[in-house]
Amino acid sequence: METNIHKLIEALLFIKGDPLTVKQLQEIIGEGITPEEIEAVIKDLTEDYARRESPIEIRPLAGGYQMLVKKEYFPWIKKLYKERLTIKLSPSALETLAIIAFKQPITRSEIENIRGVEITAVLETLLEKKLIRICGRKETVGRPLLYATTADFLRYFGLKSLSDLPLPEEVSGAGEEPETTATEPVGEPSEPE
Repeated sequence: METNIHKLIEALLFIKGDPLTVKQLQEIIGEGITPEEIEAVIKDLTEDYARRESPIEIRPLAGGYQMLVKKEYFPWIKKLYKERLTIKLSPSALETLAIIAFKQPITRSEIENIRGVEITAVLETLLEKKLIRICGRKETVGRPLLYATTADFLRYFGLKSLSDLPLPEEVSGAGEEPETTATEPVGEPSEPE
């Protein structure tokens, strides 16, 4: 039975294409499996891939686990797919996204006060790219919309959770305008630790 659970979890992670949480896996599998047993299976699979030097790895991302191709294979994968799997962000979009990540939930006017410029178009771009979401309304006059980051934001930056963000004082060059536009493959794992 254990082997079947290993294969089942591996199949679910493979087919999903996005992070699956332990709770989601538990709901799908049923059969009285515990979160600890699921974590143990994921650990076994991860160790098996590492031992075999597989091009596939299971990474903790966005509060769950996702099966990914290792970064070193991306040059060939990009040749396979004509369309690049990237999100391009301008320096102003990156700055706005950083403010939202560190201060969420936050309103548009609060972001504009920090940046000193109007950001409606930038917010629309970030919403369209699914890096931020509307997470409610602030209980104040006018009840402005509140913005927060999404699971896609965590995947884009290779983070397990928001607690993996550096402290603002740890970020070098904070407040400086980046020189280039960022281009990162969606779901691409960060460098191994």
